[in-house]
Amino acid sequence: MCSMSVTALAKAPLQPAQPIPIYLINIDRAADRLAEIQRQSSEFGFRFERINGVDGALIPRAQWIDVDHARFQRRHGRTILPGEYGCYRSHMMALRQFLASSDEIAVIIEDDVALGGDFLDRAMAAKEAAPAADLIKFVNHRWHGFREMASSQKGDVIGRCLFGPQGSTACYLVTRNGAERIVKSLTVMSLPWDVAIERGWDTRISIFTTRTNIVGFSQLKGITMVGWRRDYRAAKSSALRRIPAHLFRVSDFFRRMAYVLTKR
Repeated sequence: MCSMSVTALAKAPLQPAQPIPIYLINIDRAADRLAEIQRQSSEFGFRFERINGVDGALIPRAQWIDVDHARFQRRHGRTILPGEYGCYRSHMMALRQFLASSDEIAVIIEDDVALGGDFLDRAMAAKEAAPAADLIKFVNHRWHGFREMASSQKGDVIGRCLFGPQGSTACYLVTRNGAERIVKSLTVMSLPWDVAIERGWDTRISIFTTRTNIVGFSQLKGITMVGWRRDYRAAKSSALRRIPAHLFRVSDFFRRMAYVLTKR
C-alpha cells in the first residue's frame, strides 16, 4: 500500500484558513505534474494534501487487490488497464484519507488540472446552490441531455445529464456522507472509476455536475497516465463477449434516466 504524505504546500503558517480541504492525487513518477500544481499553489494561495497515488503500471496484475475481473469484463467489455486500476485505487485512498479527518466536505483533484483563482469560491457556491448534493463534478467531457436544477451565486449552472457516462474525475466536491457511501459501495472494482462514480442510482447518493468545467487542464494532460487509445483497443473483447456489456449499458441508460428525472 502506498503511503500518504502532506506536501510542503500546506506549511505556510500565516495563511488564512482554507474553507475546503483539497486532496491532490499524484504518483511519484509524475513529478512534473506535481511541480505545476505547486506553481498554481504559489500563484493562487491554495494548499493541498497530497495523496501518494497507486501507480498501476508498477504493480503486477496478480497483486491487484479488491478487483472483480470477471464482472468488469461483463460490464465493460474488456480487461482492466493498469492505469485504470491505479486511478481507481488512488481515488479510494483519497476518500479514505478525507474520512479519517474531521472535515464534512472536501475537494479531490487529479494532478493534471489547471485551477483558477476563483476555483474554491465557485466550488463553495455550487454546493450552496445544491445543498442536498453528496457529490458535485466540476470537470466532464460530455454534457448530453443536461437538465438544469440550480444556479450558483457565481453563475455556474448545476444539474444532471440524461446521457452518460460524462467522463473524467479530475475534480469533484464530496461530502462525508457521499464519501462513506462510495467507499462502502465501490470498494471492489468492477468498472472504471469515472464510470462507477457517476452511478448515483447504485451508490444511493445525490450527484450533480456543473454545466461547464470550472477548472481546466494543464499542458501536461497530454502525457497520459492511464492508457493510450491503442491500449484500450488491445484490451477490448471480441464482439460476442461484449454482448453482456451492451446489455448492462442499456440497463444503465434507463436507470440514469429515472435517476435524473426523479432524484433531487
